[in-house]
Amino acid sequence: MRKITRITMQKKQKHRFNIFLNTPTGDEYGFSVDEDILIKFRLEKGMELSEDRIETLKEQDNLHKVYTLTIHFLSYRIRSEKEVVMYLQKKEVEEEQIAVIMQRLRKEKLLDDQQFADMFVRSRMNTSSKGPKIIEQELFEKGIGGQIAGNALEQYTPALQREKIQKLLEKKIKQTSKDSFQKQINKAKNMILQKGFDQQLILAAIQSMNQEEDTDQEWEALKYQGEKLYQKQVKKYEGFQLKQKVTEGLYRKGFHFDMIQEFVNEHIDNQE
Repeated sequence: MRKITRITMQKKQKHRFNIFLNTPTGDEYGFSVDEDILIKFRLEKGMELSEDRIETLKEQDNLHKVYTLTIHFLSYRIRSEKEVVMYLQKKEVEEEQIAVIMQRLRKEKLLDDQQFADMFVRSRMNTSSKGPKIIEQELFEKGIGGQIAGNALEQYTPALQREKIQKLLEKKIKQTSKDSFQKQINKAKNMILQKGFDQQLILAAIQSMNQEEDTDQEWEALKYQGEKLYQKQVKKYEGFQLKQKVTEGLYRKGFHFDMIQEFVNEHIDNQE
């Protein structure tokens, strides 16, 4: 048995205490504990400790350190259980300790995957242009799936998705004003699909658009693209072949054939 000869507060960490134990020649530093461990086990001068008890105190203190570290990690934002486990594994915490810490956090309601999923989905809905499929994948990466993810994603109603899709459509079309109307629509559709929205909702939004093809704008876009193609092909072709290459290029870009013919006949004939 070892007897506690004195207990001193650490200078730099006021919440930690050094425990000194007796020896045949006096006393020596034995170990240190957090204030919570000191109080929990009622450590005081004169108390006798077995070697097993000392090891238990050291283990409990180490567990308390890990718990405090985890609380600090949780203080920045709400976390999923998987995020916490990965954090502790990265810190090389033993699996038995991780299990104890996780059980305590759940008991104290500091971990709740449903609450995490609900807040995560709301945040993505309000601060990003991501659709449900991308958000679901992000949840999966954080260890959230199944019913929990499904419940959280119910917040992203079809009405909210349609509203988001409409805004994305309008924004993308404005950004691609120098393309054909058909290419603008195709680019917008592909971009929105990549963001994780449902294809049927996207097609429905496109069909319900009030924006009709503006002939003047389409003609200006065709002239812009046609001139680029002409400058590229005129270095290699002339006459009929040149007209054919420009025509094929503009057709692939989604312009109407009659408008292409008008441009080719007027523009290239004048150039020649």
